[in-house]
Parts: sequence; structure tokens; C-alpha cells
Amino acid sequence: MATLDFYRMPIRTFALTLTLCIAAMRPLPAQTGAPAGLQTAKLSGIVVKDPDGQPVKKVVIELIADEHEHGANYTAVSAADGSFQIEQIRAGQYRLFVEKTGFLEMEKNHPRPEGRLISLTPGQEMTDTVVHLQPAAVAHGRVTDEDGDPMAGAQVSLLRQTYQSGRRQWEAAGAESTNDLGEFRLPGIAPGTYYVSVNPPPSFRSMMEATSGASLHAAERQRMSYRTTYYPAALEADQATAITFHAGDDFPMDFSLTPQPSFAVRGSVVGIPANAAAVVMLQSGDLGEVFNGAETHRDGVFEMPDVPPGDYSLIASSTGGSERLMARQHVHVGGAAVDGIRLSLQPGSVVRGRLTLDAAPGKTAAMNQFSVLLVADDGEGEGARAVILGGGFSSVASVQADGSFEWKDVAPGHYFPQLISGSFSGTDWFLRAAISGGRDVSDSGFTVGGSPLLVDLVASSRSAGVAGVAKSHDGKPVSNATVVAVPTQRYRKRPDHFATSTTDQTGHFTLQGVRPGDYTLYAWESIDGEQYFDPDFLKRSEGQGTALKLVESEHKSVELEVIAADGQ
Repeated sequence: MATLDFYRMPIRTFALTLTLCIAAMRPLPAQTGAPAGLQTAKLSGIVVKDPDGQPVKKVVIELIADEHEHGANYTAVSAADGSFQIEQIRAGQYRLFVEKTGFLEMEKNHPRPEGRLISLTPGQEMTDTVVHLQPAAVAHGRVTDEDGDPMAGAQVSLLRQTYQSGRRQWEAAGAESTNDLGEFRLPGIAPGTYYVSVNPPPSFRSMMEATSGASLHAAERQRMSYRTTYYPAALEADQATAITFHAGDDFPMDFSLTPQPSFAVRGSVVGIPANAAAVVMLQSGDLGEVFNGAETHRDGVFEMPDVPPGDYSLIASSTGGSERLMARQHVHVGGAAVDGIRLSLQPGSVVRGRLTLDAAPGKTAAMNQFSVLLVADDGEGEGARAVILGGGFSSVASVQADGSFEWKDVAPGHYFPQLISGSFSGTDWFLRAAISGGRDVSDSGFTVGGSPLLVDLVASSRSAGVAGVAKSHDGKPVSNATVVAVPTQRYRKRPDHFATSTTDQTGHFTLQGVRPGDYTLYAWESIDGEQYFDPDFLKRSEGQGTALKLVESEHKSVELEVIAADGQ
């Protein structure tokens, strides 16, 4: 299984990815056919290329069961005339994905990375499926230094701005390293708006110190280094120029990196155990990436050279000892070196508790199907990156058979717990309460600060549900629309308070496991990622949603009018 970059992943995406990973650990049913005597469904259609409608062959079509415990997965390949067919499909809900190198499935000029939802009933023959492919965009170019010489090993990244937990974040959408000629190529770009950055190879950073005025006294020498540069030539992320890629675009771009003033960050780490060492990391405030790292000397002294101006988190952690210690401090690098920093290592905290299940009549669940996620509050702009402190810390804790769970080496900070189920049968459960110090902290969160902390969680299966159909302005069902239950303003920085679904080929949708409360339901014909977390985006949709109040165990049926793509 591929390593997941959890600390940079948006919380909602992280939770979904984790759920799928947990589910994937369970044995899957047979991948072909269905038990004898079971009435099955059939799916067929054609794959075409936009805009000319020409058939596309050798496209892999995958039908992935939405119900991990009860469904099976199916695969087909389109023929020379673009046609495909899958038979003997168990009835149920599936996600249809397509794969063809250099192409992307599009819907209303937006990619569908999450696939399209398809509902199949026993005996159904769905024969009119049309898959629209468009050629992906490509960005390519060359990275050189100020003399025009190639920079090999520079990392060119494709970035997107997303909105999570009340603030904008940068998210990597792809990356490539330059070759020995300084050339790079970023393929498979879906239509949309992106930013492009170049990180110089580490060897270039250290090389500049040796070549920038070696005859000068060290105290007088101006340190220079190559810095991360954003297209077309910006040194700060907020000054970068956005690039809008369209289907099939071939976008050339070249970067010329020039040395810029940089400064050292120096200090010491105290409290290192005799049998341990310490490492120090500098984490960028813009992208959340680890900008630089260094080991401390035996006396705890460290120095990080070539740090560009900006805001950082300086993180120290112990290594090699029996106990993991950590420290953290905000650092602003301006027009001079930063000296005299003192990081005092402290042990991480232990947060433990017990999960209790409040099951509605007829509902059962095993404790080990649940995990709990510790989400860092980003009220100060730090976001989920806080959870990487301590190195070995894991933000996910498995719930044991007796309901107990434990997080170790938790860094100081403010957190919220989140319930995750690794099975389809757990989607009806929600976190009703989090009790710490005799009070419910599920809304306010809890602060970790050194001493062990007890947090008991109550999960309830008495969630609400919403089912319905999404229609266009003229009353026609809309497939592949995104339906979102948006909570009241106080909960809009909490992704786990949102509920999302996608309409199937008949325009029907189902929202499960919805927390009781007040919501506004929206249906968008096309939406770019998780834009519904962006207050500006929601403001543009005001007055086009449906207000809804849900109580425990209530299930409502609604009809929504879809917000057209050109109406956003």
C-alpha cells in the first residue's frame, strides 16, 4: 500500500481515504459474476472523445461497489467502436471509473475524479451509458539558473488552492523533477485553475554559500540562495499567477532562478536525554512543507542556513531515547539572521478514552469497525499540520473490543475528535458527544498540554437521513450532481458536520449518517472539488438551497433544484 502524506491532506479527504483503506483490509467478494440463481444486472455503453464524438478504444472501465461488504467489482475494456459491456452484476450502488492514458472523464467540462454514481436493480439492463473523455492538459518547460545553465533535480509542483476548516490551503496536484537538461513535463492535468512552483535542488542551496563572496569575512558576507519560485517569477505564494488549463492544452513555461538573500536560523535544544539526540525541522507557513531539517550538535546547538524570509514553525523532536520529546515555536525570518532560539523538549501527552455506542433498535456494530481521528484545530492558521509533531505520532487510534482507544505523543494544541467507520454498516453512526472534565467538548474541542487527558466518546446510530431527487430548472432529473447538506455557520469549519452525496443516473441521491441539526441542502450540477467549504462560494449560492431541520432518526424526502454550472 502506498504511503499516504497525511499531514498535507485535507481533513475530509484524509478521513475518506482512511475509511477506504480500512475497508480495503477486509477480504473482498469474488470479482467476477454472481452466485448462481441470483438475478443480476447488465451495464453497457460507449466511450467517446469530445468534442467530435469519435469512439475511443482500449479504455478501462471499472465498476467499484459502493457497499464494501456486499458488492463486487467489475472491469471491462472498450472495443474498437468504443463500446463496452459488463454482465452478471450484483444489484446495488457502484462508482464507475474510466482510465485511459492522456485522457480524463469529463462532465459539464469538469473532471469526475470520484467517479459517477450508478444504481442497478435486479434484472436491470442499462444500455445507454455514454462516457465522455477529453484529452488532459500538459505543462512542460525548463528550469535554469541565472546563467542559463540547467538545474537538474529541481522539483516542479502543480498546486491548487482548496478551502478547508475555514481557511484557504495549498494542495499538491502533481509534481515532477527536472532531468539533467533541466527539463520537466507535468502530464494528465485536469481542466481547472492551478499554480506552478519550482523548488531548487538542495545542492544548489548549499553551493551558493561557497560561491557568494568567499573572500569576504563570514560575518560580513551576504548569504545567497535559490528560493522556491512561483510562475511566472514570483518569490511569494500570494504573488503567484494562476493558470487556467483547458482540455488538451499544451502549456510551455520556463523558469530562471536567481540567487536571493537568505538568512540563518540558529539556536539550541535543551532537555535532550543523555541517551538520545534531537532533530529540528523548519515547516513553511505557506504550503505546510518541511522546508529544512538539521541535527543538533552534542550540546544541542543547531543552525539552518539559507532560509528565505517568511513565517515558519520550528519543530524539535528527540530520537533514539525511550521517551519521545518535542518542542515547537513560531519563527519569523525577516531581513536578518535569527539567533538565540531556545527550544525546550517536553514529553508528548497521552489522550485516552472509551467509545460507547448508543444503538437505535435493530442497529448493531462491532467496536473494532471504528477508529477515531484526532483533528488539530486551525484557529491560529496552523491547521492539521500540527499533528506531525513528535514524528511517531499517529492521529488515528483504533477502537479496541472493549471500546478503549489511546493517542500517544500528542503535541500541545487544540483538537477535535472525529469518528471513522471502516465498514458500510457504520455509515449511520455519528459522534454525539465527547466528554472531558465532566463536560461535553464535542463543539468546543479540548486542549492538550502535557498532562494525560481523558476523553470519552459516545457514538449514536440515531442519525438522520435525506433522500430525494435533484432536477434541473425545467424539471428533468440531473445525474452526477453534487448534493451537500451545509450546516449552520458555527459548524462550517468542521468538515465532519457536512454530509455529501452524488446523484445517480436517475437524479436520485441519499444522504446517510447526518447529524441532527439545521442544514441548507444544495445541489450543484458541477463543482470544483470541495468548494462548498469556501464561504465565498456558498455566498454566491445563497437563496438557491433548501432549508431543512433534522432530528434524531428522522428520514426526509426532498426535491432539489440543481444550481446550473453557468449559474455559479
